[in-house]
Amino acid sequence: MANRNPAENQLNNFKDTVKAPGVVTTGNGAPIGTKTATQTAGPRGPVLLQDVSFIDEITHFDRERIPERVVHAKGAGAFGYFEVTHDITKYCAAKVFEKVGKRTPIAVRCSTVGGESGSSDTARDPRGFAVKFYTDDGIWDLTGNNTPIFFIRDPILFPSFIHTQKRNPATHLKDPDMFWDFITLRPETTHQVMFLFGDRGIPDGYRHMNGYGSHTFKLVNAKGEPFYCKFHYKTDQGIKNMDVKRAAELDGQDPDYAIRDLYNAIAKGNYPSWTMSIQVMTFEQAEKCKFNPFDLTKVWPQAEYPLIKVGKMVLDRNPNNYFAEVEQIAFNPGHLVPGILPSPDKMLQARLFSYGDTHRHRLGANHLQLPVNCPYKCPVKNYQRDGPMCFSDNQAGAPNYFPNSFSGPAECERARKLIDSKHDKLVGDVNRYDTGDEDNYSQASIFWNKVLDADAKKRLINNIAGHLCNASPFLQERAVKNFSNVSPDFGKQLTEALNMKRTANL
Repeated sequence: MANRNPAENQLNNFKDTVKAPGVVTTGNGAPIGTKTATQTAGPRGPVLLQDVSFIDEITHFDRERIPERVVHAKGAGAFGYFEVTHDITKYCAAKVFEKVGKRTPIAVRCSTVGGESGSSDTARDPRGFAVKFYTDDGIWDLTGNNTPIFFIRDPILFPSFIHTQKRNPATHLKDPDMFWDFITLRPETTHQVMFLFGDRGIPDGYRHMNGYGSHTFKLVNAKGEPFYCKFHYKTDQGIKNMDVKRAAELDGQDPDYAIRDLYNAIAKGNYPSWTMSIQVMTFEQAEKCKFNPFDLTKVWPQAEYPLIKVGKMVLDRNPNNYFAEVEQIAFNPGHLVPGILPSPDKMLQARLFSYGDTHRHRLGANHLQLPVNCPYKCPVKNYQRDGPMCFSDNQAGAPNYFPNSFSGPAECERARKLIDSKHDKLVGDVNRYDTGDEDNYSQASIFWNKVLDADAKKRLINNIAGHLCNASPFLQERAVKNFSNVSPDFGKQLTEALNMKRTANL
């Protein structure tokens, strides 16, 4: 037993905590005398419908699986705390940041994006990074990725983009033509594609990657003054990535590598942590910004909008049960608290609706009553009632309509002041504004020319060529043309790498 890691030894560790196993029961708590046989008419006869123990067992088994997430289906979860280390109350009045030293319980789920629940942890894919803060003012969910940007800037394209990451509807196979056709027809994807096929496209587990809120949010301080903001979590373990060869080996040997790595690190007391920082932009700066600050395909340059440290995020507890605490955990960008508001970011605006909508589909109207999702640090008092699987007291005899004269919950003056601060200016002609021809290459060019060294460029080229060579020739040509808009040298090197792949395949 000494050489077994905590994940391998979980059942033995559980056994050591149990003084008396107790008796097995049905779902309604009735003790079961025989668990190894059904009731039948004679030893060879048919099973009887009156066998309520069997009916209880098999009907629950038939319903064990809930729909897996359409995106971020496979992931790892853990719990811990967020501690404020630096005062940012000049920017934000949210209670989670109210004083240095304050700790707030958190839950974190890291995940792959495009693969199914049984896919490999070492796939080249962005990684989801979602944090649930159990604050004094209710749940605040900050959902993002391990990259500060995304592929698209208009949410109408999101379902189509995700479909290209899934399976061809005819062959049920991953299809490079689907991916590269979409990518090359929407050049705003170029910046994120360079992140994806660069070194950070395959992080070494979840502990050695950064997290980003990605979207632009609005912070409001106690005076009602607003600021635009981006959230960053920098890994304290250091960035560590995986090369293609090692990732392919683990794909066959240990497809659950990242889940296992996080579980074992926490079980051994090697608690991973991240430093949270924010970038701040004033409304005046946003109006004069040379690019759209609400464009999810763009970063805010740190030279102009430096990182401001906020606190430390630590994970120190593994889930007690994966289904209850990870599969059923529901993150929603619409779960905001007073002092933190949305911005005009189009992708964020769509996610405010879509995440809650999918949770109601997967988990039901009362998913926020589940222990892992409930805002347990503050009481829930509203005018919502009933629905499937309501397992609270359904707010007892309190009135279920507003306004009322019978001591129902009232409006919060503090929340009103923080929400009714300086408003975003939303004036314009109603239309469908296609953003495809906006600035798609300037930041990608900076990434190529100023961030990547010669070796990193070579790895990026090889990774793109290794995937792109499987796409149709006309898609390869279109991709080369797009990458040439980033840098002529980029296009030239990619053409050479593709030619070498073609020659090798002859």
